Amino acid sequence: MNREASSSVGTIVSVRGSVVDVRFKEEIPPINSLLRTGKDDRIVIEVWAQLSVDTVRGIALTPTQGLARGMAVTDTGGPLQAPVGKGILSRMFDVFGHAIDRGEPLANVELRSVHRTPPSLAERSTKSEIFETGIKAIDVLVPLERGGKAGLFGGAGVGKTVLLTEMIHNMVGHHNGVSIFCGIGERCREGQELYHDMKEAGVLPNMVMIFGQMNEPPGSRFRVGNAALTMAEYFRDDERRDVLLLIDNIFRFIQAGSEVSGLMGRMPSRLGYQPTMGTELSGLEERIANTATGAITSIQAVYVPADDFTDPAAVHTFSHLSASIVLSRDRASEGLFPAIDALESNSKMATPGIVGERHYNLAQEIRHTLAQYEELKDIIAMLGLEQLSSEDRKVVARARRLERFLTQPFFTTEQFSGIKGKTVSLKDSLDGCERILRDEFQDYPESSLYMIGSIDEAKKPATPKKEDAHAAPAHAA
Repeated sequence: MNREASSSVGTIVSVRGSVVDVRFKEEIPPINSLLRTGKDDRIVIEVWAQLSVDTVRGIALTPTQGLARGMAVTDTGGPLQAPVGKGILSRMFDVFGHAIDRGEPLANVELRSVHRTPPSLAERSTKSEIFETGIKAIDVLVPLERGGKAGLFGGAGVGKTVLLTEMIHNMVGHHNGVSIFCGIGERCREGQELYHDMKEAGVLPNMVMIFGQMNEPPGSRFRVGNAALTMAEYFRDDERRDVLLLIDNIFRFIQAGSEVSGLMGRMPSRLGYQPTMGTELSGLEERIANTATGAITSIQAVYVPADDFTDPAAVHTFSHLSASIVLSRDRASEGLFPAIDALESNSKMATPGIVGERHYNLAQEIRHTLAQYEELKDIIAMLGLEQLSSEDRKVVARARRLERFLTQPFFTTEQFSGIKGKTVSLKDSLDGCERILRDEFQDYPESSLYMIGSIDEAKKPATPKKEDAHAAPAHAA
């Protein structure tokens, strides 16, 4: 809780960009305290270091234009706070908890500090549970952990936002859960588009959005993740609901920390990153946990600098993830959505002890079939399908039918595609894959498996053996 509102007033002694030094005559404020100054107290400074018995150094969370030496600074008596409560649902916030969607004034909310400790090991649930998304490709090949963290890797235009939107839709519909979208270093265009997409998809009433935009100072971008987690912890601990936390982009959190560290004059570590990177990332990631009251399940978009997976930012992030979902531009260009690359994606939950022997063996067989098809693609492109052995032709047929069965119509794209969205249970997804691998559908055209829900939908129309025009040509790489 806050310290008793302090009327302690200090004086600015130096301003260097976002770094402000303030001298106090009386007791100096503790680290993480919020100070206000400037016209109408609009400039907000967070204390990061105590330089001496009477001087503190802070990082401004707002632009510092107009600040000068000798200006008065007021200690607010507490840290940065985020609003929590039922009243924050369907709203969009900035790092200070101000609603930025031009909606009604906030009601039924309370303020809580964004600096909270992760739940202790004693409070955490020790069960490994699967978080079912209703999306075939994810549930079968990359099962997510309830209360775990999954990384989402992919470039522009391969369907990251659509996949996140669909997960939000399914979370609301099937888990009675809450979704929180946290944009760290987002472009304002992306935030606006996402808000309208969510509104049109009808998922906004059980959703909260919070943004630290790209043009905001690094201190603001660095704290927006903490504010989002404070909101998520309220729904998990007080309302006992499951929370889906979407973070875009976790690399920009590390980047903001690096900027702050440089401003504070710390000696940089490997490749110029801050020496405290591991601690800062752990402080954020460890708060995402599964407790007796509920779970915060997180999906985080991860930018990998220069595609170098040995970069310290990528290495530290990977150590926290329980699943990696890789989106492929090649699959997206073939119209195979969601464009999840089955061979690059992986999950620590995909073990016989957690998902069961049948699921594990099926997933391995699917990957093996798709990998064989990948190896045969060059031969098909050069010599044609007819030159393959009959066994290899069967492998290609199975792989192509699996690829099409693992596509799925989404609820959030109904207005664009005209195809009704579907969620598919894990049981139906596994049954479908198993029946394709047993060649039950070898006499059905590939197109009958494209964009369907459960496998039985492929049998509804009368389908002759002849491949129809909608099936992609066999030599497509």
